[in-house]
Amino acid sequence: MSSKVLCYESYGSNEEKIVYYEDGFCKKTKNLSVIGFYTTLKLLFQNVFLPQGFPESVSEDYLHYQLWDTLQAFCSSITGMLATQAMLKAYGVGDNTATVTAATITWMLKDGAGMIGRILFAWKKGTQLDCDAKRWRLVADVLNDCAIMLDLVAPLFKQYFVLIACLSSVARSIVGVAGGATRAALTLHQARRNNMADVSAKDGSQETLVNLMALFAGFLITPLVVDNLFLTWYFFLVFTFLHLYANYQAVSTVVMETINLPRLHILVKHYFIYGKVLTPKEVNKVDPVLRRPGFKCSVHLGCQYADVLKCDEILDLPGFSLGYNSKTSTIHVSLYKDTSEHEVLQSSFLAMLVDLSLNKNINTSHTKNENLYLYLWENTIATKCYNRVEMERILKNFFPTFINDLKVAGWDLSRCHLGVDEWRVVFADKTQ
Repeated sequence: MSSKVLCYESYGSNEEKIVYYEDGFCKKTKNLSVIGFYTTLKLLFQNVFLPQGFPESVSEDYLHYQLWDTLQAFCSSITGMLATQAMLKAYGVGDNTATVTAATITWMLKDGAGMIGRILFAWKKGTQLDCDAKRWRLVADVLNDCAIMLDLVAPLFKQYFVLIACLSSVARSIVGVAGGATRAALTLHQARRNNMADVSAKDGSQETLVNLMALFAGFLITPLVVDNLFLTWYFFLVFTFLHLYANYQAVSTVVMETINLPRLHILVKHYFIYGKVLTPKEVNKVDPVLRRPGFKCSVHLGCQYADVLKCDEILDLPGFSLGYNSKTSTIHVSLYKDTSEHEVLQSSFLAMLVDLSLNKNINTSHTKNENLYLYLWENTIATKCYNRVEMERILKNFFPTFINDLKVAGWDLSRCHLGVDEWRVVFADKTQ
């Protein structure tokens, strides 16, 4: 008489199961030797190069992004090899008249320019890298191609070599900051089991494998392009095109569930017209990567109170003051010292509504959200007068529903990337 089954056990999403019996006996439901060599190799590859628990431990867009990212990394490695060859030639490798001292000084100037560029870029644009990771990821790779192009041009203009080398180094330093920071933001998005380190480590392994493959390809390409300017530029243009295309496809596949200003603008606009909140996947289809966000005017959250005082209309609400400056076409939002994250989101919501009210090109002929649209038209858009009572009514009647619909649609409101500046206001009557 056979023993009763006690339990079943499996590893991750692996189809192979282990059956445990009450008498202590156990057996596998499938044998790897029966499955075949291909499946064994596939499982080995998955264990080595993919995060533990894949695909459940990562976001749905992980595989598509990594495939395109692998292609772009391969193309970048090939063009980087062409750039290295050109720079070695420009430094004087193979030239009997070149001196070690001159090459060393040039190298030091190039590295120094890159270091300064790295510091300045991180200072000026560091916050924006969180707010718009997808766009800056693409910008970083475009700059990388520009840096490689400068490296290829350098030997052709030897009298300007130092200047070109410094510009290339600055561009590459920006690539290092923007690429590394945005990659960290995307890794945080992909990690779904608090496994950011594992996702990052396996991404590094994948990139190393791709670079190794590109190295072997480089052994074949290098003899062909030596002293052949036409082939050098031909390979550069072909692989650069593939690199940019793969990068665009990669960032386009990423479905971010966090809110930044461009995505909030899309959400509020659709809610304003149709009364429905879009899901992250729906927003991703229209999320601007190449083009500029569809704002009518600029939005500055956390600005100085002096900027608000210069505005045509000023609205004071709990937690913030909002105003629109028609001369600079800017919506200024000044936050108070005790402003909560919820009130920051409220101010952003109102700023988007004000921006939409200034946009005369919005097609509202098929407006389904009649209550909100008519209310805004009668009390704000038609009169261009944003008074406290009416705006508080909007926040009371529409904002809670909007926030609830965001959560239902799958948006993560625990961390919003709205690019809020650090200025905070404390009024005199509250300090006494």
